[in-house]
Amino acid sequence: MTGHYPQRIGGMECAIGTGNVGRYDDAIRLRATHELGLPADQSVLASSLQKVGYQTAVFGKWHLGYEPQHHPMHQGFDQFFGFLGGYVDYYRHRELSDLDVLFDGRKPVQVQGYMTELITDRAVHFVEAAAETSPFFLYVAFSVPHFPFQPPDSDTGEMVAKENLTQGTRQNYVAMLEDMDREAGRILAALDQRGIAERTLVVFASDHGAIVPGSNAPFRGFKSSLFEGGIRTACMMRWPGHLPAGTVSDQPTITMDLTTSFIQAGKGQVPADYRSDGIDIVQHLSSEKTTQQRTLAWTAKRDDRVWRAIRQGDWKYVTRFEGGKSEEWLFDLQADPAEQNNQAIRDPRRKAQLAELLSAWERETKPSR
Repeated sequence: MTGHYPQRIGGMECAIGTGNVGRYDDAIRLRATHELGLPADQSVLASSLQKVGYQTAVFGKWHLGYEPQHHPMHQGFDQFFGFLGGYVDYYRHRELSDLDVLFDGRKPVQVQGYMTELITDRAVHFVEAAAETSPFFLYVAFSVPHFPFQPPDSDTGEMVAKENLTQGTRQNYVAMLEDMDREAGRILAALDQRGIAERTLVVFASDHGAIVPGSNAPFRGFKSSLFEGGIRTACMMRWPGHLPAGTVSDQPTITMDLTTSFIQAGKGQVPADYRSDGIDIVQHLSSEKTTQQRTLAWTAKRDDRVWRAIRQGDWKYVTRFEGGKSEEWLFDLQADPAEQNNQAIRDPRRKAQLAELLSAWERETKPSR
């Protein structure tokens, strides 16, 4: 939504906990003053396109703030249907808190149906209506494959109990993914049926790696870690006439690149002093530029656990502090993408260089609030 590292915003380094809970120091501080969430004045993506005539909508998971001032319709979206927190029961559409979380526009609602299909229904309807009038920006945020692991046609009539919330089988996980694949196909079919597929940019992407019972093989680690299994994700794009079909790029890319790309593609209107942390990856791919070396960084805080990482070219430095214990790793991702060979002791000079670069990035991205 911002085109910025979340560290610049304050309180957003760790996802907001169920029931509007802050999970680390800055987030806890902001929660106490009802400011935990994404400030509307930092959210440029939808608003920049809305200003130049795009219809804008988000359907599905928001997870950028429970407070009224953080609602997506304050952030440049004309339409919203979905839930405010990090997950919901796929059939009851609630989380394990007393808050209203499912909204249609600005009003809490109760509806019947399977969450993935409800999200798609709204997306298809939006495409059908918007295609007749003006350009549109549609953000579809499926909750799959987030827990609870409830596949289609498995409604028990009751909410998943807290003790079973993160428990699931590989079979159910796969069934949920296959259903999401079909639902994404319904949206693509709507573009075809309205005759606009050839001039519509479509991007399918994920925010982080899988958790068990999913798999990130051959990469190490899962969601919430800064190993490649936690942060290396799928991203597929289709834009006939702009992006060459059937090609694979090795260009290191980060989510903020999508923000920059969408704004540039739609000729969005951003504030004069706005500067993105991303690059226009769509333009990079469409012009078939060679792979560029980049420096990318991450920190992730939750309770007393702090992950830190930086990648410069093919080299990546990772640290984790938890329970009074500190660990560090150094990897050559070109030779060792699975991160099995820690070179921190073998190459102390490179480790020190990357550690200092990471510290400098942290100083530069200090929170704005």
